[in-house]
Amino acid sequence: MKRLAKITSMMAVAIVAGGLLLMQVFAGGRAPVQPIEFDHWQHLTKEEGPQLECAFCHEHADKSSHATIPSLRTCMACHESIRTDSPEVQKLTATFERGAEPPWKRVYWMEKSANVFFTHKPHIGAGLDCVACHGQVGQMHRMRREVDQTMGWCIDCHREKGASVDCYICHR
Repeated sequence: MKRLAKITSMMAVAIVAGGLLLMQVFAGGRAPVQPIEFDHWQHLTKEEGPQLECAFCHEHADKSSHATIPSLRTCMACHESIRTDSPEVQKLTATFERGAEPPWKRVYWMEKSANVFFTHKPHIGAGLDCVACHGQVGQMHRMRREVDQTMGWCIDCHREKGASVDCYICHR
């Protein structure tokens, strides 16, 4: 009987812990823990130091279907000499010296089942600001999903901007 109670208690703890994890991952404001904590606020908004544009790091956003996460070579262009005493920059440097890239966790994505072809290129070309789809990234210490990019949300934006809402534009 004691053993059954112990197993039941352990299962209850596992269920609660799993539920809390799922709530954190799938609830609004999802902010996955990254292998190297990157602070967008420090790079985009902070009064002293660099105030970079999104495209400085996400250099492929206007050229391809994906904005892409920058390679560590881009990061090391600055961090070879800037904030080298920071534990996160030291992790970045060690990863770079191993010739590896961190296993970043995606924050924004389209579910495969949606059968959506999305490309940043026409959106950037139309002058759409990154915050329209990704939220106030410059205010984030840890990147989180602020915008729920549903089909209805996209269609509303297309209509507001006078862009096509024909199915084949997004579904190919």
